[in-house]
Amino acid sequence: MTTRLRDTDVYGHMNNVVYNEYFDTAVNQTLIELGVLDLRASDVIGLVVHSQTSYFRPVAFPDTVVVGVRVGRLGRTSVTYEYALFRGDDDSAAAQGSFTHAYVDRASNQPVELPQALRGALEPLLRASAN
Repeated sequence: MTTRLRDTDVYGHMNNVVYNEYFDTAVNQTLIELGVLDLRASDVIGLVVHSQTSYFRPVAFPDTVVVGVRVGRLGRTSVTYEYALFRGDDDSAAAQGSFTHAYVDRASNQPVELPQALRGALEPLLRASAN
């Protein structure tokens, strides 16, 4: 992804709120690519119930960034995603953190167990986090 001019705050670096937009986009893009999320039609959706981020280096416009995503915890009704944002070709993360999706029925907004297709798609990402 490429940062946008509007991402930069008065201090000349990317505003902390924007990092969360990138993280949310990366997780949802991963779910779409895995075939387990249709933004308009999925009966079960994930709602962010907790998030945290640590910042290590500034990012600015027009930096190119890469976000890595893995699964930190695969629960019965929730998933904790972990992510790191890298600037350009840097080997060290500019920021990293996690957020937890609680999965709910879209119509009722009530908690549901993770669908088997979702669990199956995420298990390889969980194993990757143990390495």
